[in-house]
Amino acid sequence: MPGTHVVTVDRTRCMGSGICGAVAPEVFALRDQRVSVLVDEPDDPAGALQAAGICPALAITVLERA
Repeated sequence: MPGTHVVTVDRTRCMGSGICGAVAPEVFALRDQRVSVLVDEPDDPAGALQAAGICPALAITVLERA
């Protein structure tokens, strides 16, 4: 069953800092050490929301699922 939120990463904005993976490794990982990708949709969006708030490229969006 999907979580209550939809998490997306804008790969054109992502600069590969890795902060998201450090904050929420259950949600994010770096592919080829340059672009963040989703590992899994979280049941609890707290880590994804924190990562979105500190992403230096503003590449992460977390929205409530409709």
